[in-house]
Amino acid sequence: MANTIKNNIPNAVTCLNLASGCVGVVFAFKGQFDVVAICMVASGIFDLLDGLIARALGVSSAIGRELDSLADVVSFGFLPGAIYFMLLSQFQIQSPQTLYAWLPYAGFIVTIFSAIRLAKFNLDERQQSDFIGLNTPMNAFYVLSLPYIIAQSTLIPRMGEILGHPIFLLVSIGITSWLLVSEFRLFSLKLNSLSWQDNKYKYLFLLVSAGLLLVLQLTAVPLILILYFGFSFLHFKVAR
Repeated sequence: MANTIKNNIPNAVTCLNLASGCVGVVFAFKGQFDVVAICMVASGIFDLLDGLIARALGVSSAIGRELDSLADVVSFGFLPGAIYFMLLSQFQIQSPQTLYAWLPYAGFIVTIFSAIRLAKFNLDERQQSDFIGLNTPMNAFYVLSLPYIIAQSTLIPRMGEILGHPIFLLVSIGITSWLLVSEFRLFSLKLNSLSWQDNKYKYLFLLVSAGLLLVLQLTAVPLILILYFGFSFLHFKVAR
């Protein structure tokens, strides 16, 4: 009995990730993005914890790996698709012609590619310690940042109009969907050692990202995404 409970502790945490994602989807369809942000952050924390707990308890399992991906499809695949759906729906309200009737559903293209990315991750032995292609949590937080940037567009003239336009959103969906299944090599934040020499670009990325988040909050995420690619390039090409 004790072993059964121990073996399922990480899976229970993974289920919390899934539950947070489900709640986030409900509030995304209501347009309550503040609650969506809380749910996505909670999912990210649970997604990090389940692996740490599994390794600490020595109970990593195949079913845990599959369950983790299934939870991520909802929290970091369906949820960003729902956000895109709502952003595109706002344009549909402004331009209610038949041509735009199906436009919001394009948001779920990112859900499909997130599922493909997670399926590849489970089978790709090259991704044991790092990522090949953009990971779904990073992409999900990028999508989450868009309604916040649009809402705070007074800082930059016409920024909200540009980012909220369907052309930008469709281009964003296309590029991020491609990045999810691309061959770009990106570092994982899992550390095999605390050595500065081995992890200096990871540490620098975390420090710069933390500073940007403190100053700009969620509006910093697109810049952090760009930095993620830049520091990953330095980590793999320059440092090695």
